[in-house]
Amino acid sequence: MQNSEKRQMVQTEIGPVCFSDTEFAEYALKRALSKTPAPFSGVIFDMDGVIFDSEREVLHAWQEVAAKHQIPHIEEVIIACLGTNFQATRKKFDDFYGADFPFDQYEDEMRTIFFARYDERHGLPLKKGAVELLQDLKSRGVPVALASSTREKTVRKELTDVGIIQYFDVLVCGDMVARSKPAPDIFLKAAEAISIAPTDGFVIEDSYNGIRAAHAAALRPIMVPDLKGPDEEMQAKTEVILPDLETVRTYFDAIDVKL
Repeated sequence: MQNSEKRQMVQTEIGPVCFSDTEFAEYALKRALSKTPAPFSGVIFDMDGVIFDSEREVLHAWQEVAAKHQIPHIEEVIIACLGTNFQATRKKFDDFYGADFPFDQYEDEMRTIFFARYDERHGLPLKKGAVELLQDLKSRGVPVALASSTREKTVRKELTDVGIIQYFDVLVCGDMVARSKPAPDIFLKAAEAISIAPTDGFVIEDSYNGIRAAHAAALRPIMVPDLKGPDEEMQAKTEVILPDLETVRTYFDAIDVKL
């Protein structure tokens, strides 16, 4: 039977190599562990695009709104907004489309589409390996925080609806800090809340703005790409780039916990 796994071209130390998803996970893990990672004391998760496959849902909802109102370049704008809070997202739309852009109207339409699908599915789709990773960290006694640019009320509902809120010791949300990612505020607050030094804490992020924020906070960023793959900046600002949370779990299992 023919292998149905997707394949991707990856630039390696020996030049470009075409990997299946499984082969790339093995390559990325081996390369990451070859650097002998230092022990860690806590983990901070982003939510959208890391725990939930929600950024794709948001993009699809915005694409419907854009098609209805003939809004150009919506994919470009949404990807630029990844990881930011509501106010920062509104500013990016204003900067791109102009101050007279009816953002509130279109955002309401997007949310109607998004939450109709949410209700149909009884919650957001979880990323592969998310629950197992959270369970593993809980069993090892590792403090876990969530640092999401989404508003607290929404964060609590979405985590509760899929039954995983109990795995987080602390929630720090977009309406609880003054500055949005890529400023480091949300990660610094989360690290303080779970009583870890930045150099002892991993951050799991998918977005460029999130990785920039974690790097600025002097934490240890792990990028698990979602809608946009890493570039040279992301490679320079991450401790490691891994393809999915299952691989992150294997990575953590090989590293000592310092509590």
